[in-house]
Amino acid sequence: MSELPNYETHVLSGIVTYPVAVLLGELLKLHFRIPIELTPTALILGYALYVLGSDLPDIDHPDALIHRGTKPIVSVAVGSAVFLWAKSHVGINPAWINPVISWVIGALAGLVAWFAFTPLMPKHRGIVHSLLFAGIYGLLAFLLVEYGLKMSSGEGAFVGLSAFLGYTLHLLLDRSVKLV
Repeated sequence: MSELPNYETHVLSGIVTYPVAVLLGELLKLHFRIPIELTPTALILGYALYVLGSDLPDIDHPDALIHRGTKPIVSVAVGSAVFLWAKSHVGINPAWINPVISWVIGALAGLVAWFAFTPLMPKHRGIVHSLLFAGIYGLLAFLLVEYGLKMSSGEGAFVGLSAFLGYTLHLLLDRSVKLV
């Protein structure tokens, strides 16, 4: 049995196959009148999320680079969110100590997130390796572009499509395309 692709194969495949996603976007726009906008910004964001998606399904494997790279980002995001919550709830005198205490609470939350990240991941090549999660990733990309970055729906549609296709590329390379 042949060995499945590794990190480098997945990412390099994403880097070189992105023009296929651009072609598909252009065809959907021209022949099916789908309101997709391929602006330079949408194309660049689409490329980034396509390539990220080409390795993202391996986030469920504790030894994968994407898992190890995401773990500190999630920890910092959780710690920062808890800090923002704590800063409006901590009211100790003297007042100068409040940001310190709020960051202690945030840092503890970040520590909990660090140790909870791997055990909370589903089993490798389980539900995260599915078209369902490819769709979720594409939807999150669309929402980020339209509502987070305040770009147009057409740009969001292209970036979401690119994210979905990059994630699906990973599944195709693993020869494991399943709905859930």
